[in-house]
Amino acid sequence: MSGPPAGAGQPGTPDQPAAQEPMPADRSAATKIVVRVVAIGITGLALYVVLPSLTRVIAEWPQLSKLSPIWLIGALLAETASFACAYALQRLVLRTKKWLAVVAAGLAGNAVTNVLPAGDAAGAAVQYRMLATAGIDTDNTVEGMTAASLLGIGGLLALPLFTLPAILGGAPVSSGLVHTALLGLVGFGLYVLGGVVVMTTDKPLALLGRIGQRLWNSIPGRRTKITGLDRRLLRQRDDIRATLGRNWPRAVVLTAGRLGFDYGCLLFSLRATGSHPRPSLVLLAYAAAGILALVPITPGGLGIVEASLSGLLVLAGVPGGEAFVATLAYRLASYWLPLLAGLVAYVLFRRRYPAGMPGRRDHGEVRREA
Repeated sequence: MSGPPAGAGQPGTPDQPAAQEPMPADRSAATKIVVRVVAIGITGLALYVVLPSLTRVIAEWPQLSKLSPIWLIGALLAETASFACAYALQRLVLRTKKWLAVVAAGLAGNAVTNVLPAGDAAGAAVQYRMLATAGIDTDNTVEGMTAASLLGIGGLLALPLFTLPAILGGAPVSSGLVHTALLGLVGFGLYVLGGVVVMTTDKPLALLGRIGQRLWNSIPGRRTKITGLDRRLLRQRDDIRATLGRNWPRAVVLTAGRLGFDYGCLLFSLRATGSHPRPSLVLLAYAAAGILALVPITPGGLGIVEASLSGLLVLAGVPGGEAFVATLAYRLASYWLPLLAGLVAYVLFRRRYPAGMPGRRDHGEVRREA
């Protein structure tokens, strides 16, 4: 058997060129694949951990037919009002009058976020493109959506404040819920402190930008290096302050409405089972489950919310069976039905704004509403 030709496989010979180093684009693509695989792996592991609770909740599906239809209708109406407040807030911070574009883009983006592992970025990209197609000034989109998100997180962290009267008044509360309330209060205090510092001073935010820029540029496979992140963050902070401006009271009311109606959906779901728990304790369970869902481990908190909310409702005094059924009814209204609504909204949006035909930019509306 003859061996390979002389010089074959040797670097720099005419027979075979030297091995090439991976191009930056190849490294970037490989990095994206690794990130996606890791995200899917983390999602799968999280779902495996919470699978028993998720299965227990889904197994209560036949019990939905035994719930009070009046209270179920109330739960659906409350959740619809919650979504209406959310999109009214987005319309306010985007400074536009286009209801269809804002609602359709929001529902479609929400559906993508709640389906894909680590889908927050993909959902935001879908929403951004749809708003741009509708002619909404994209210069306001990032700042507006950031402002709406920050208000939502702040409102969620503030909810334990409203449970203090019941806890301090001597109402029977499990130690688990008390610890949850204390953690929530600490989180809210840190959030407010950090918000005040960031919104009123430049140095901490600029320092954060420089640290983030250094970390990002040190990641292997980055094709381009980012610069001026500190100045960009300061500019976006100023844009967010300008976006809220004198409209901040309306923004706070809409944020409270979104959370309040969503909490009402959970209360109505509990009443539909015949349970009558203390509303303050249910509020604490709701806030804790919502804070856990902020961590994007699974799409839309699937499994995480079911496991945490049903367990916390049991600590709030709800019998186990009723807690699982109420959690299922609540998630049906707040998670599953909006997925279907997202598909319908996308179809309606495409009929109103065909692909390749962006709507008229509403710069005039921005100036009038600013």
